Amino acid sequence: MCKFMKVSTNAYYNWLKNKDITRPQKATEFLKQRIQAIFKESNEIYGSIRVQKKLEREGLIYSSSYIAQLMKKMGLKSVLKRKFKICTTDSNHTYPVSKNQLNRNFTAVELGQKWVSDITYIKVAGKWNYVGLADF
Repeated sequence: MCKFMKVSTNAYYNWLKNKDITRPQKATEFLKQRIQAIFKESNEIYGSIRVQKKLEREGLIYSSSYIAQLMKKMGLKSVLKRKFKICTTDSNHTYPVSKNQLNRNFTAVELGQKWVSDITYIKVAGKWNYVGLADF
């Protein structure tokens, strides 16, 4: 039955031994408050694993799946925002545009016949600057 339910036999016997033990309501409420506080301290970035690690350092030992379950019930979800967004295509400029000589035909007869490059951005003084190849 354990194999069918994809549960280890150790987990089943542990559940069988402890199924009548209920967690005190106060302990669960305290845990929820700590989860909420840790989540807010992290600027709502920490997920269940990081929250669980932080609780573990405080001496509160719970599984990350239980923490995830409580966070889901509490409506806490980690949302990461991108640090920056670069617009890679800006056609409204007065810079000269190189002719497309390859026209996506990248096959070459001999080594070193065709060279291609990707655009590169480098952050200088807090601003993103485009570095490209000069058209020779």
